[in-house]
Amino acid sequence: MAEMREFESGATRNLDEDRFDPEGFFSPSVLERYMQYMHKHRKQADGKLRASDNWQKGIPLDVYMKSKWRHFFESWRLHRGGQGDMEESLCAEMFNTMGYLHETLKGKK
Repeated sequence: MAEMREFESGATRNLDEDRFDPEGFFSPSVLERYMQYMHKHRKQADGKLRASDNWQKGIPLDVYMKSKWRHFFESWRLHRGGQGDMEESLCAEMFNTMGYLHETLKGKK
């Protein structure tokens, strides 16, 4: 029989040891900064605002990889003392990493 948690109120719940813990896995400040980055970059060169989920329509893996390398190089250069915006660069890396992973996971379905 599975072990249970019992609270002072008398309420009971299953143990949560084997469940994902998004509250602990993610940083609210990182996610908030990433959302700011994504919102800022919704405006396209033609002035139109793209949908927030536009990237989920599909971008080729080689496009993600080339962009990921450019932004990684920028982060590395900044890490070594260069001038620029490290947060922007790291968010750009996150975008390309998550996009690449998104496309990879889609391919498994």
